[in-house]
Amino acid sequence: MTTPPFDVITIGRVGIDLYPTRDGVHLDDADLFSKSVGGSPTNVAIAAARHGRRSAVITRTGDDAFGRYIRRELASFGVDPRFVDVVPALQTPLTFCEIFPPDDFPLTFYRKPKAPDLEISAAELPLDDIRSAAVYWSTTTGLSEEPSRAAHHAAWAARGRQPHTVLDLDYRPMFWDSAAAARDEIASALDAVTVAVGNIDECEVAVGERDPHRAAEALLDRGLELAVVKRGPHGVLAKTRHETVESPAFPVHVVNGLGAGDGFGGALCHGLLSGWSLERTIAFANVAGAIVATRRECSTAMPTTAEVEELARERASTGVFAEPAPTSDQGVADAS
Repeated sequence: MTTPPFDVITIGRVGIDLYPTRDGVHLDDADLFSKSVGGSPTNVAIAAARHGRRSAVITRTGDDAFGRYIRRELASFGVDPRFVDVVPALQTPLTFCEIFPPDDFPLTFYRKPKAPDLEISAAELPLDDIRSAAVYWSTTTGLSEEPSRAAHHAAWAARGRQPHTVLDLDYRPMFWDSAAAARDEIASALDAVTVAVGNIDECEVAVGERDPHRAAEALLDRGLELAVVKRGPHGVLAKTRHETVESPAFPVHVVNGLGAGDGFGGALCHGLLSGWSLERTIAFANVAGAIVATRRECSTAMPTTAEVEELARERASTGVFAEPAPTSDQGVADAS
């Protein structure tokens, strides 16, 4: 029997998130931590699976207990782990977070001497699955080192810039020698994708523009079909060549804002695959990201479609999401 194509395939970063169980403490004072699967593209695959999408992630772990844990957890989330291979010489990465709500979540990455997910090679790619996936999602971190960089370009070449080929601009300075080096790599990647998603800082690195509308136009000028610019408390701007949507931020009580962008990404995939209007898709993704920000971890925080729709109904006003003013214990979820 022929296996149906994946709805969503992502590629890139994976690891273990270790979060202090207490807020407002630095790592040197933290005594207990919670453990969960992490890594932006991995979380996007999990988020898509929570919306009923058949998803998988192409990544690598060490040959260790954490790698075994990741594969087991992915399967429990409904993410196919068949493309998660082992790099015996390297260890599964760890990421520690300090939690200072509503908007300060410093990260400490343990990815040296090299993360296994940067050892993905072009020869190992499941190109038939990448070609047939309805959504193929990459992040710029995968362009920071070889052989991962060449693998990303091989995957894009195999897809031939078909919809929906997504690049999450996801710029992490600690993974690059400089912003200029990242900009050069992103420039070549933009010629291969149809959708770009990023916040203001990431758009500036990618196309040299901080104004959201100019940044979106600069992305569309590269031949993309959809540019999504996340503006934190000012909401999200989404532009195609024929349509502009500005979706307001969704105020919530923020517990941990780190996974909001991944929840947004998985929900964006679901909206695109559902054939929804751009307005509905971005509004839905905004609410999904906001829900994740109200929860402590990232991967385990991804909401179901029913949860997103229920919260949206609670906040709806004449068919448009209401934008209540934040109270002293609220923040605006930045889906970045």
